Amino acid sequence: MKKRGKVFKYGNNVDTDVIIPARYLNTSDPNELAKYCMEDIDASFAQKVKKDDIIVGNKNFGCGSSREHAPIAIKASGISCVIASTFARIFYRNAFNIGLPILECEEAVKGIDAQDEVEIDFETGKIVNITKNTSYQAEPFPPFIQEIIANDGLVNYVKEKLK
Repeated sequence: MKKRGKVFKYGNNVDTDVIIPARYLNTSDPNELAKYCMEDIDASFAQKVKKDDIIVGNKNFGCGSSREHAPIAIKASGISCVIASTFARIFYRNAFNIGLPILECEEAVKGIDAQDEVEIDFETGKIVNITKNTSYQAEPFPPFIQEIIANDGLVNYVKEKLK
């Protein structure tokens, strides 16, 4: 599976409180959360993001509280993947649990800028910066993680396996 989109780029330590501010946690509706995604770090994000766009962060993306609302808001906003140098452990797990693809690739983070057009091949882990005609190699998802993502998260994956 491949995804292609424009990049929104952020720095180190993007925490769950800026991904989805606590004042909006009175709902768990993904579409409602998407309206406020990244609001405290990028006020125009929700208005500019398009389906299949990509977030690039740096180190420790998703740090802070363990709320699952953060990856849900990102996914519901239309983001197809988050690429970072490193992820906070709980965010990493929550992202896969809800079927949000995330890739660790420090070289890609260094070489990709905001608004670059990027294509990602989830089966091979290849990241191509179309704008700059450069490519990077992330660790591809193992087949069972690809199945979790294809089933839109762990719960649906398990339901499918139990059929």
